[in-house]
Amino acid sequence: MSAPWADWDHIVKIDPDKTLVEGETFEDVCATGTDALEIGGTTGMTEAKMARVVEATAAHDIPVYIEPSNVASVVHRKEIDGYLIPIVLNAGDVFWTTGAHKEWARLDEDIDWERTFTEAYIVLNPDSSVAEYTDADCDLAADDVAAYAETAEQMFGQEIIYVEYSGTFGDSDIVQAATDAVDEATVFYGGGIGDYDAAYEMGLHADTVIVGDLVHDEGVDAVRETVEGAKDAKAELADRS
Repeated sequence: MSAPWADWDHIVKIDPDKTLVEGETFEDVCATGTDALEIGGTTGMTEAKMARVVEATAAHDIPVYIEPSNVASVVHRKEIDGYLIPIVLNAGDVFWTTGAHKEWARLDEDIDWERTFTEAYIVLNPDSSVAEYTDADCDLAADDVAAYAETAEQMFGQEIIYVEYSGTFGDSDIVQAATDAVDEATVFYGGGIGDYDAAYEMGLHADTVIVGDLVHDEGVDAVRETVEGAKDAKAELADRS
């Protein structure tokens, strides 16, 4: 049985520390056609903020996963589909490779391991909050990224490779290098997806396109365009094969 994310073309990432566009609701976000919601952010995370968004989204017929950046933002709710835990492969601070995870296991006696999965992040925008937060080495060539992706899958058994350009549109050749380097793992791409064309382009190179700031800054109509772009890219790839 394949992992649920193997069939996702598009994800909306909701930051509980940010607001939606005025007049829009989480129900509107769920109705954009996206395949899943991922709830989490780099800074400002609290359990209360996370719980508010979980409760507002879990009532709708769409997979909802939380991506906690620290143990204090974890919420345990039977309504969510699972937990996606970042492991930053190119972090300079090993706290973001194993340390934060050890602390979660030490402090939380209620971890639902059957619904807990990891994402092998490769952070590539040096100006992003996540790069600064994790002290990531973003000066990577395509073969470096490919090697990280291959190592994550083959040595560490990672099922998700997350190529993260957070805040800027990335290099499609580098994203393709990550995709070419893995056999079964799903490649997520995030960063600078703001319209149909951007989602279509990265949808040709990654398995799953993720939008985040767009839902908070531009709203659901813009998100819906990116859903169409990602899904049209997958249709194009299917036609080619």
